[in-house]
Amino acid sequence: MRKDKLYFFTFLAITAVFILIAGIAVKSFIKVSANQFLETQLESSKREAKEVASLIGFQLASGLDKDVVIKNVQESIENTDTENGFICMFDWSGKEICHPDITRVGQQVSPNQSSVSTVDGDLTPEDFYDLLTSKKSFGGIRDFNEEEKASEIIYLYPVENSDWIIGAHANVKKISNQIDDLRNKFYTIFIIMGFAIILCSVIMVRLIGSSYEKRLEVKNEKLEDEVVSLAKLNRALDNYQQKVTESTKPESKKISAEKGKKRILTYVRNELKPISTDDIAYVFMESTITYIVCFDESRSTSNLSLDELFSNLDESHFYRANRQFIVAISSIGKIIKYGNNQLKILVDPNSEVDIIISKNRASEFKQWLNL
Repeated sequence: MRKDKLYFFTFLAITAVFILIAGIAVKSFIKVSANQFLETQLESSKREAKEVASLIGFQLASGLDKDVVIKNVQESIENTDTENGFICMFDWSGKEICHPDITRVGQQVSPNQSSVSTVDGDLTPEDFYDLLTSKKSFGGIRDFNEEEKASEIIYLYPVENSDWIIGAHANVKKISNQIDDLRNKFYTIFIIMGFAIILCSVIMVRLIGSSYEKRLEVKNEKLEDEVVSLAKLNRALDNYQQKVTESTKPESKKISAEKGKKRILTYVRNELKPISTDDIAYVFMESTITYIVCFDESRSTSNLSLDELFSNLDESHFYRANRQFIVAISSIGKIIKYGNNQLKILVDPNSEVDIIISKNRASEFKQWLNL
């Protein structure tokens, strides 16, 4: 049950983070895409207006009559598609002299009919009329006062050698619908991506969690086995120590004497001191010096190496733990796990250096304890 709650909260957290990031990202993407789209539309209208104005100016400069030029322009743009964009031509008074809708030709563009706004701010109807009469190039948005007429992107460009102005138009409503479609596509893509990402994330969390749980179970089982093994090892140690205690009886001492020496000659400073092997807790080597530590925590040295010393001891009572230590069975207090399949011997009196039995010697040590 707790796992289900954990997975549910994980799902909620991933969903919340994705919605937050996606919400910010979608707005940014839409804004950037819309700006690029509008910029492209404006540049296209501007280029078209310039090209048409240049062509008309060239015809006028070639000596063609204005009426002929107007007729040619009207014939070329008449009945063209006005849904996406179109061009028209005004004269100095604001009258439309060329328009795709021939019914619009001859109509006067009154200052009160529309307005043009720019990115920097709004222009009044008078400003738009002034643009028509001042014959300056300009780009902006033309808003009609009549509800049935949609706003248009308009770019005005003057025709050389005349008082005419070319106006390039694009339907703002059409562009707005295209931006809405773009927005819907972005939302659809992000919803699909979100569903896929959240689903994959939850599945991965479950897989990783299950894998971790299995590893933990295996580790716990292994730890339990090691605990049981160490418990058996320490029980064997207690049994062996009892056997050693029983071997101190007179009959056993005779047998033990045949296996090793009863005493070892050691040095305490400059004095020779014999030590009974029954009093030795452990022997260790440090800086090529062999130290013998007794149960009363007294310490002495020997000229013998560990190998020579071990050969003089009863192997049933002493064990060569490693190249540095020889321990007596009676001094071992506890055996614990150390590192990777290694054993650590705790002795009494305590040793300043850890007594470690390597992985390779662990089985031999267990056999020595009669396991």
